[in-house]
Amino acid sequence: MILKERNNLYPIFLKVHQLNVLLIGAGNVGLEKLSFLLKSSPNAKVQIVAIDILPEVRDLAIKHKVEIIQEAYNSNYLKNKDLIIVATNDNDVNIQAYNDCKKQNLLVNVADTPQLCDFYLGGIVTKGNVKIAISTNGKSPTTAKRLRQFFEEVIPKDINEFVQNLNKYRRTIKGDFEKKVETLNKLTESLVK
Repeated sequence: MILKERNNLYPIFLKVHQLNVLLIGAGNVGLEKLSFLLKSSPNAKVQIVAIDILPEVRDLAIKHKVEIIQEAYNSNYLKNKDLIIVATNDNDVNIQAYNDCKKQNLLVNVADTPQLCDFYLGGIVTKGNVKIAISTNGKSPTTAKRLRQFFEEVIPKDINEFVQNLNKYRRTIKGDFEKKVETLNKLTESLVK
């Protein structure tokens, strides 16, 4: 019997403007992670700790009011944090941060190290209120990127207007939950044909 691989990740959308996020590292990988996070959630509450900080990271941090602490990582920086992204070029620091996070039951992503990740940062498509997250289970970020580009092209530019109008209409539907779902399903059926 051949078992097919499947993606067992559970997708969630985090309100990172209400969470305290720590980014450890501010080199090229840190820049990528910070850019991705702030593109998706411009008001994310992020703190960066790193010895060396790329000018592009500093510029992005200033633009988005991200606090930078120019020091070496230590576990004290995990205090009062909800989500940790580790992006240093020092494997020992990455492993130490991962182990510190696990001791404190914190969710952690160590860049480019799937076995040291509780979550992945996948491809994201955003058009107004519509957001689609794409994951390849950490196997192929390039595939996620190509799928993101595809969805950016095929999702109608006016999707946000449609969603807002549907939300207004939803509030006017009478009946119980099942009746409302049935009505909305009929109305949105054409989206997938």
